[in-house]
Amino acid sequence: MEAILMHQPGGPEVLRSHTIPTPTLQRDTELLVRLRAAGVNPVHTKIRQRGPYHANALPMILGCDGAGMVEAIGPGVRHYSVGDEVYFCHGGLGAAPGNYAEYTVIDERWVAPKPTCLSFEQAAAAPLVLIAAWEALYDRARLGMGQRVLIHGGAGGVGHVAIQLAKLREAHVCTTISTEDKANFVTALGVDHAIYYPRIDFVAGVMNWTGDQGVDVAFDTVGEPVLSRTFAAVKPYGDIVTLLSPTPDTDWKTARTRNLRVGYELMLTPALQGLTQAQQHQVRILQECTRWFDAGKLHIHVGQTFPLSQAAEAHRLVESGQVIGKVVLQMPAG
Repeated sequence: MEAILMHQPGGPEVLRSHTIPTPTLQRDTELLVRLRAAGVNPVHTKIRQRGPYHANALPMILGCDGAGMVEAIGPGVRHYSVGDEVYFCHGGLGAAPGNYAEYTVIDERWVAPKPTCLSFEQAAAAPLVLIAAWEALYDRARLGMGQRVLIHGGAGGVGHVAIQLAKLREAHVCTTISTEDKANFVTALGVDHAIYYPRIDFVAGVMNWTGDQGVDVAFDTVGEPVLSRTFAAVKPYGDIVTLLSPTPDTDWKTARTRNLRVGYELMLTPALQGLTQAQQHQVRILQECTRWFDAGKLHIHVGQTFPLSQAAEAHRLVESGQVIGKVVLQMPAG
């Protein structure tokens, strides 16, 4: 099969196409999935730059998000059959092969039925961002009906899903955008207020929107220096959740004086630490989102697709920060 291997950390050029053996079932509860598409996320570019989370994992296949069709099942599989369409977030961190490949083997516990209304490309774009946004807004911030929430980068992969999840909780949503196209995009998603941050101070914009109260919840998808500045946009006793790590310059004083509850969202933690119950929770998130997609309550936007062989170009585009929605790799037809 064709797969994109990374033999050493570095720039996008380290991602190279190779022909390797197709994986085989090793356990009774595993599925052999013919991948049709794989999502490309910013975390994959970071792993490519610095190396895998696990020691001695090179060469490795990147890619956590995948969607495809079941081609073979182990004798202990109970919930899936050959021909079923599935999607999932699994592998690609170093311990298990990722999804920049034509095939993968995965335990049936870690897959969910693909939404019937989505293409394989759309389905492959969804898992990581769905889980990250759900855990940040619902599990960490406990977002509730009528609350006001600031979502940074609303036109991005996580951001555009977070807007929709917030609206499903009947929250009022404000987001930051950098272009007119992105403003039109988030408006179509139902955002209540968009702040054009290159020209307008987003803290001032939030205060104007909330009558100088601040938002109940802020979701930082950008990192410093935006994280520190966001503390001032959250009302006292409010919540802020970030996808990124703080730095030595993070302004904890403002967060403390406003008595904010600060949460971190790293949706990879269950996979990295082998937390089975947390992984099962993430699969339940995908199962619920499958129902919402098929009911027309959720949508995923694929900004651009690339053939598998052009994984390096896909990484370059993701690193440019110019994508609306998600970037996806398509597998060779066959």
